[in-house]
Amino acid sequence: MKILITNGRVVDPASGRDEVADIAIAAGRIVSIGKKASADFGAERTIDAKGLVVAPGLVDLAARLREPGHEHEGMLESELAAAAAGGVTSLVCLPDTDPTLDEPGLVEMLKFRARKLSRCRLFPLGALTRGLAGEVLTEMAELTEAGCVGFSQADVSLRDTQVLARALQYAATFGYTVWLRPNDPWLGGGVAASGAVATRLGLSGVPVSAETIALHTIFELVRASGARVHLCRLSSAAGVELLRAAKAEGLPVTADVSINSLHLTDLDIGFFNPAMRVVPPLRQQRDRDALRAALADGTIDALVSDHMPVDADAKTLPFAEAEPGATGLELLLGLALKWGEDSRAGLRRALAAVTCEPVRVLGPALGSLAASAGRLVEGGVADVCVFDADARWAVTPAALRSQGKHTPFAFDISGIELPGRVRLTLVAGQVAHEAPASSS
Repeated sequence: MKILITNGRVVDPASGRDEVADIAIAAGRIVSIGKKASADFGAERTIDAKGLVVAPGLVDLAARLREPGHEHEGMLESELAAAAAGGVTSLVCLPDTDPTLDEPGLVEMLKFRARKLSRCRLFPLGALTRGLAGEVLTEMAELTEAGCVGFSQADVSLRDTQVLARALQYAATFGYTVWLRPNDPWLGGGVAASGAVATRLGLSGVPVSAETIALHTIFELVRASGARVHLCRLSSAAGVELLRAAKAEGLPVTADVSINSLHLTDLDIGFFNPAMRVVPPLRQQRDRDALRAALADGTIDALVSDHMPVDADAKTLPFAEAEPGATGLELLLGLALKWGEDSRAGLRRALAAVTCEPVRVLGPALGSLAASAGRLVEGGVADVCVFDADARWAVTPAALRSQGKHTPFAFDISGIELPGRVRLTLVAGQVAHEAPASSS
């Protein structure tokens, strides 16, 4: 279908473009950008985006789709619909499904089902070790051929440093990226961040050293192997400083932060609110402030939803017993824009953290999409998010398309309204989501 988007504010952080322009789309590609786009194009559908922002489709580096194995918490269809409703056109899913994504057939099946749904591009991470047991490395070459963009232990820490060293050596040999959440397995087993709040509530704590010790180990092994490592969901000011030093040294590392850690602190736990039970645990304000500053200056590369839908029965339990996790795909844009407003980083930087910067993290693993994903460029793929930057909306369970309805940012918990309402999402030039005209 030939689609013409007219009169929108076209914002492309990768190129610095920020202007009112038209975008002509045909055969899944952007034909032209600018006022010339409307001339002799012969559009089958014209979309008036006056007063709206036309941006690249969002790229989310951390989402659980809960299928296979946890369909009671999220179905592939519901979660990809949630992604499209949030303006997310590409997402990376973690391997901790049931069964684990450690066999090529499982990866191929997941990608095939996602293609059939045509809601969002899906890029799986393969398991780093079989069954995430931390003992035997998976067949990384076969998993890469099946479509994996990297290898991860999800939230399962590797206890054997020798296994991690061998994994990094192997990955470096073939140019694979290893995705690791820095968390020492012996120190990181608590349910809340160590500190005054955890002590007052009598909750088992996770000290900052659980993150920093793991980071020291990872960086030493990166120095020895030369492997490319992406650090998932940093949570502390001390971790940020170690990352900053590693980047200054020239180590091939990137990092992301979750929407939860970027906006919340341990004080938000209140009186044992299970909605605030997330991984990594919410830390103190100084940590949140350091994470915000690091995202603004580029030390942290990307912002992620850390989408993890949780069943109501597993969430409505005492804090220490509740399953950690929260829905986030539909909130990624709004919380990125809110951070841009609060930190004065601005619209362009906020969008960069969820578009072109995540693509840079993925790099060559995207294949032919690497040159144009997360960007608006003539000849590039037509993954587009059209949203109203001025609209405010309250997060309520009824408003979420995800099967998981629990989020720390629900209006009855946080009392905040988020900026940015997605009006239209295009994936390869096809409409994946379109809000009703009367939607606010």
